[in-house]
Amino acid sequence: MNSKIFRSNFITSLLVLIVTIVLIFGVLFEYFETQLTNELGSEADYIAHAIENDGVSYINNFKNDKKRITLIDENGVVIADTSANESELDNHSDRDEVKKAMKDGSGTSVRYSDTLMEKTIYYAVRLDDGNILRVSTTQQSIIVILLGLMYPILIVLVIALIITVILSYRVSKSIINPINSLDLEHPENNDTYEELTPLLKKISLQKRHINEQIRTAEQKQEEFRLITENMTEGFLVIDNQANLLTYNSAALKLLDITDVQEGTVLMLNRTKGFRDTVQRVLTGEHSESTINIDDKHYNLIANPVYENDRVIGAVIVILDVTEYTNREKMRSEFTSNVSHELKSPLTSISGFAEIMMAGDVPGETVVDFSKTIYKEAQRLISLVSDIIKISELDEKNTGFEQEPVELFELSKSVTERMKPVAEKRNITLNVLGGTAKVMGVSKILEEMIENLVDNAVKYNKDNGTVDVIVTSSDNTCELVVRDTGIGIPQSEQSRVFERFYCVDKSHSKLVGGTGLGLSIVKHGAMFHDAQIKLESTEGKGTSISLIFNKA
Repeated sequence: MNSKIFRSNFITSLLVLIVTIVLIFGVLFEYFETQLTNELGSEADYIAHAIENDGVSYINNFKNDKKRITLIDENGVVIADTSANESELDNHSDRDEVKKAMKDGSGTSVRYSDTLMEKTIYYAVRLDDGNILRVSTTQQSIIVILLGLMYPILIVLVIALIITVILSYRVSKSIINPINSLDLEHPENNDTYEELTPLLKKISLQKRHINEQIRTAEQKQEEFRLITENMTEGFLVIDNQANLLTYNSAALKLLDITDVQEGTVLMLNRTKGFRDTVQRVLTGEHSESTINIDDKHYNLIANPVYENDRVIGAVIVILDVTEYTNREKMRSEFTSNVSHELKSPLTSISGFAEIMMAGDVPGETVVDFSKTIYKEAQRLISLVSDIIKISELDEKNTGFEQEPVELFELSKSVTERMKPVAEKRNITLNVLGGTAKVMGVSKILEEMIENLVDNAVKYNKDNGTVDVIVTSSDNTCELVVRDTGIGIPQSEQSRVFERFYCVDKSHSKLVGGTGLGLSIVKHGAMFHDAQIKLESTEGKGTSISLIFNKA
């Protein structure tokens, strides 16, 4: 802006200077020409008076190189001339100054040479006898005068240009400095040119609007960050080249990424499912897929982002569906196991009933068949009862209120009931420890202890031992059921609390049971907010601990 103002001032000053010089010369030239014409008029009057006294001889004796005198009769014929032989001159009746003099008494005219370098001024006056007296002089044209003064004019122009440059620079600086020193952070507080006041007010208004928009954008950005950062779902935004634009911490956690580098989103996960999802969504197709990372299952939901029917990017949401997948797997396994467990006794019952229905079975055989049918029916009842118990514990819908329960006394009661079964294999049952009260449902706690002791007896060795140990500390109560049985392999220990899971299916069939005992223990512990610990060594025995909050 400073350079523009400087150029404008300089060019304007230069043009004004040139025009001023031309105008001055033009005015002076016109002034001197008028003065010269007046002088010619005065001399013509003087010469006319001399001619009237001395006659034509005055013209013939006139000596002046700068002026020319011509005497013309009323018909335009030259009578006398100081510069040429009158007989050689043409008729002058058609000359402007002669015609004006014949008509008005006097007349003037100007004629330029062929090269425009000189001009001749003519002044004619009519004498009393009707003749015309004409006086003329030659003057240099303004072009010649300007050319003659070119050197001093150039010097003046150079000096004027230097002065113009200095003044233009200072003027432009003085104009621009108040503008450069404007405080645009506070436009309304500036004391500057009045002409800038509307602009400054507009800047101030726009600044307020921009600041408000920035605050709103920052607020929305912060809200977006808070929302995305507190999402349990992963969130990825990519452009149409699959470059990662933004993400949340949940996405990195789910994908097990610690360091994110600039580049394509495919660097975050190189599984085929992830690549296929990104490729499909960037073609404009809504895409869903499932990927597995270690033991986790993730569902990818990808939607394209359009601008004027053109895909400019995509949003990918990552959902952790591990629990859902595992539940579906457990449900499938549970359904399969229940079907299998129900099929065996029902098949047995149906077979024996079909034989008895035929009527050809001896009486003693009918009794044996009835015993088997009863045994299988009881097995079914026990199975259904256990399933109902687990379902109630899952839903925490037992129908009982929690109350203080004495674990030591409850354990003694359970072991007394289990002694007849243990004595058949010469297994010793011991209850050790002391008083320990917990808040819970007595019936459920009794069922849990019974299942633990029952398993410890069933999977024990003959002449073995089962210890039930009850202890109490400041904040917790612990119940431990320890046996000297066959133990559980290390690879199977993480699954023994699953429904219908059996480490040794052949042994489980021999000892009986529904396969839901430890699952009931697990759900009962969850119902009471208790912890379960399992320690087992194959061939040496198993120890299962329940840790409760003290009542």
